[in-house]
Amino acid sequence: MKAKAWLAWSSGKDSAWALHTVRQGAEFEVVVLLTTVNQRYARVAMHAVRESLLERQADAAGLPLIKVPIPSPCSNEIYEQAMGEAMARAKNEGVRHVVFGDLFLEDVRAYREKQLARCDMTPVFPLWGRDTRQLAKEMIVQGLSAYLTCVDPRKLDRSFAGRKFDAGLLSALPASVDSCGENGEFHSFVNGGPMFDRAIPVTAGEIVEREGFVFADFHPQDSAAGKA
Repeated sequence: MKAKAWLAWSSGKDSAWALHTVRQGAEFEVVVLLTTVNQRYARVAMHAVRESLLERQADAAGLPLIKVPIPSPCSNEIYEQAMGEAMARAKNEGVRHVVFGDLFLEDVRAYREKQLARCDMTPVFPLWGRDTRQLAKEMIVQGLSAYLTCVDPRKLDRSFAGRKFDAGLLSALPASVDSCGENGEFHSFVNGGPMFDRAIPVTAGEIVEREGFVFADFHPQDSAAGKA
């Protein structure tokens, strides 16, 4: 019998691919997607994806979604308290593992391990140590569809905001930028792939600069722009 796990769902490609990878294995069964949502903007924290699209992702993945609301700005203390409460709920439901899409940042992994140990929970990193260039190509070849929703203009030109995550984008990335954006160069929104039972049609909205980052807005194709 597979052990039940929650998955830290960012709405982006790495968490989506972590879900796909775990489902192909025999060790864990993901039973919930867990996402922190910025209360001020009603969007996924950092990725800036609308809640309406987040909900459609969970529906397409066939999984319940648990949102953890956080303020903006959010201190570490508030964030850790909110996540601690979520982990307490997971334990009450018989879950002891949380899956993450982290790739190689040792400090991020150490932080997750430390925080979850306090909650008597264990993190799982199914993509850890993968060559990110090869991983990015694998995602694209196997049908993942995603768009860049957040770009750090200090690391990557702002013109990449809103672009599709495809072979053309990989070829255009500067050598200094990680192919999966693991160093914070960019964040993404997944609207299709083997982790979903159907694609999520979207329409591109405006591109804005806020708090030092460039954000590309997307909304469901069947909704009026800006009102999803």
